[in-house]
Amino acid sequence: MKAVVFDLDGTLADTSGDLLAAANHCFADMGAGEVLTPADAGTALRGGRAMLRLGLTRLGRAGEDALIDRYYPVLLEAYGANIATQTLLYPGAMEAVTLLKSQGRRVAICTNKPEALAIRLMAELGVGGEFDALVGADTLPVRKPDPAPLREAARRVGVAPDRCCLVGDSDTDRNTARAAGVPSILVTFGPSGADMAALKPEAMIAHFDELPEAVARFDR
Repeated sequence: MKAVVFDLDGTLADTSGDLLAAANHCFADMGAGEVLTPADAGTALRGGRAMLRLGLTRLGRAGEDALIDRYYPVLLEAYGANIATQTLLYPGAMEAVTLLKSQGRRVAICTNKPEALAIRLMAELGVGGEFDALVGADTLPVRKPDPAPLREAARRVGVAPDRCCLVGDSDTDRNTARAAGVPSILVTFGPSGADMAALKPEAMIAHFDELPEAVARFDR
């Protein structure tokens, strides 16, 4: 593979704590206090709307889509103000990125986090300059699992879209790679790790130490 494209939330970094805090900020504003807990990390990594939907369901307000629309910008503002308070890169993530780059591979990020927030988070974690390109949820008119953002990430690093692989942590990433016709490598160390085998990716890793070897299997 000429390029390795990474998902961000739940793949490169555990962002769940800061995401849950932003959602609970919204529920507190509704007068409900903290509705989500660390046990909801898997939902947090699926994005703001998913967290708001889960919380409202617990409050007996399922189906109030207008309230989700109203609070989604509030959530993003709260998250942006405290984007790296609890967030941590997963062990070995950047060491694996460095090794892949030393092998002549290009590295990029393709995330469903809004582009500006993704760029801000990578900067605050001190690793923004380590990636050759970043494509966010709003970079294009479509987002994952549409294959266009993944293909755009490959193009931005000067690689043909069929010469990349996607490292992710969800069915969204699996389906994106499948739609693009490229291999997926799913991580099993995140909150939904036990569910990855059922998605039948081309490879799975339990630690970033395993990534370079997994990528090498797809070389052609």
